[in-house]
Amino acid sequence: MTSVVLPDAGGGFRTRRLAAPTTWPDHPGPHRTRVAFAAAHVAADPRGENVPGAPAAIDWDATLGFRRELFRHGFGVAEAMDTAQRNMGLDWPAVQELVRRSAAQAAEHGARIASGAGTDHRAPGSLVTLDDVVDAWSEQVEVIEGAGSQVILMASRHLAAVARGPEDYLEVYARMVKQVERPVVLHWLGEAFDPQLAGYWGDHDVDAATATFLQLVTEHADMVDGVKVSLLSAEHERGLRAALPAGVRLYTGDDFHYPELIRGDGTHHSDALLGALALVAPAASAALTALDEGDLAAYDAAMDPTLPLSRHVFEAPTFHYKVGIAFLAWLNGHQRGFTMVGGLQSARSALHLARLVELADDAGVLRDPELAARRVTSYLETVGMTP
Repeated sequence: MTSVVLPDAGGGFRTRRLAAPTTWPDHPGPHRTRVAFAAAHVAADPRGENVPGAPAAIDWDATLGFRRELFRHGFGVAEAMDTAQRNMGLDWPAVQELVRRSAAQAAEHGARIASGAGTDHRAPGSLVTLDDVVDAWSEQVEVIEGAGSQVILMASRHLAAVARGPEDYLEVYARMVKQVERPVVLHWLGEAFDPQLAGYWGDHDVDAATATFLQLVTEHADMVDGVKVSLLSAEHERGLRAALPAGVRLYTGDDFHYPELIRGDGTHHSDALLGALALVAPAASAALTALDEGDLAAYDAAMDPTLPLSRHVFEAPTFHYKVGIAFLAWLNGHQRGFTMVGGLQSARSALHLARLVELADDAGVLRDPELAARRVTSYLETVGMTP
């Protein structure tokens, strides 16, 4: 059995015996009873100048290989979302190439792909009218649809800065959904993930903002495939999904409560568009397979152990969760180095990442414990956290 020595917060060390790897079955086709997109990260090129403010240098082989791994487990890919470091280092030229490459690969594998369209290619403060926002958003929509991908309308920092109230959000989103070729996913990203989106939909009161959001969805239900809500409130999500028009999906973005929300309450359930699914793909796939077969006990047995890992990775400040996803991808051999676009790998501590190793082991998602032990030991040695 493989062991690894991990640091304690008090200055000591503990030895962790890693479990034998879990054998999770492949599921190359989509799951039947839930639509599930995994929001994927990008693997930085370890030889690139991935320092703060520099253009993104991406390891394309590793990045696309990680998406093939998601396809192998039955997931669609939510591309170029906040998990891929939108607004946190992934610049617009890299976004365009990422979407084109990923969409082409998805087509080859017969897999679903939906990609984020925003306004982040424009400088802060450069859009001063609603028309400016629509024009900028439309540029990204054109690129994404041109690549053959479904569109996810991401929340816009520019719109949050320009909009005077709910009516401005309704106007801009109505103009956007009327121009797309096929139904979109609307993404409501909470301020835990991006503080600049506080008060989105024109109100800091969540109930009032939800009323505006529902008005938009109801008025344009024919062009809304679903909504992704990332407010980290299971209670809010259950209420919202029950109020959605028929045929509009609720894609949970709640990385703190997804097992119960996807499982459902017997009347309603959530589908999924989650960064957590990229973190725990093999286990989550097995859980969704069990759900397809009506085996709730097997679903719980596979999915529930992944939740402590997800809650740890997404702990405050939540927007740095991308570090944990990249670190686990490195431990599992999906990328050559633990480095990130914009140098973001420094945003979580060694203690945080050491605890991640234990929780990943508990969840059964360390696919090669010996490799994981070697890599985490080398990392800890580099940062001076070994006995």
